[in-house]
Amino acid sequence: MSKIGFIGLGIMGRPMAGHLLDAGHALVTVKRGKPLASELADKGMQELADPRAVAEQAEVIITMVPDTPDVEQVLFGENGVIEGLQPGTLVIDMSSIAPLPTQEFARRITDAGGEYVDAPVSGGEGGAINAALTIMVGATDKGFERARPILEVMGKTITHIGGHGDGQTCKVANQIVVALTIEAVAEGLLFASRAGADVAKVRESLLGGLAQSKILDVHGERMIERTFDPGFKVRLHQKDLNLALEGARTLNLALPGTANAQQLFQACAANGGADWDHAGMLRALEKLADHEVGQ
Repeated sequence: MSKIGFIGLGIMGRPMAGHLLDAGHALVTVKRGKPLASELADKGMQELADPRAVAEQAEVIITMVPDTPDVEQVLFGENGVIEGLQPGTLVIDMSSIAPLPTQEFARRITDAGGEYVDAPVSGGEGGAINAALTIMVGATDKGFERARPILEVMGKTITHIGGHGDGQTCKVANQIVVALTIEAVAEGLLFASRAGADVAKVRESLLGGLAQSKILDVHGERMIERTFDPGFKVRLHQKDLNLALEGARTLNLALPGTANAQQLFQACAANGGADWDHAGMLRALEKLADHEVGQ
């Protein structure tokens, strides 16, 4: 068993850390302004002053924070991980951040004597709670083999995509597909509702055909039941689509569907929905149609 520093105990990070504790690993984290969640404290997780202190004690460090600047601050800011990094420490970033900075972060950690792995996840809060995440890995072969036993505690589908940054590239692609599928499901249900059909039965039928998807299953149900408490927040998906659109400009690509989905998320945010679940994109389309699904 390893001593793991786990930095980032939000909606996703908290259950992920819990699985590692249940598997017998010892965990430390950075002390925050609010008390450590009781389900983690009761299992023995300890708090330390800062990322440097975490790095001084841990063999493995996992980061699960919102955005690229947050990862950079944890790793390289004042009292950051790199200041306490021990030779051979495995640093696994499971956040969803930009691929190019990831490559630079990997170089700096490697130069300091560590081993870097980018391992963003998909599956939302449910996947984290059920240890069923899809994990997309960018690493050296050695780094992947070292990280795999730890990742297997938290995830179900673990794929070594390629070198540093390739895991993050895969995650950006994932977020494009997810956003556009949410939009497709929302438009389909909105059409059916406006036409007077029973949307619950429409969804049930679609689940048996070519339109079947996990998003139609999970988020389609959210849309019909109008339960938009976040499993994955609109503002975080906006961040991921910004990565996609910035990358597209660099690569000289047109991603019109992605740009449209981003505008719909922006409409959600403009109407107070930045912290809705991303299935709440439906509400932006409902506003355009002046019709609510099921009404």
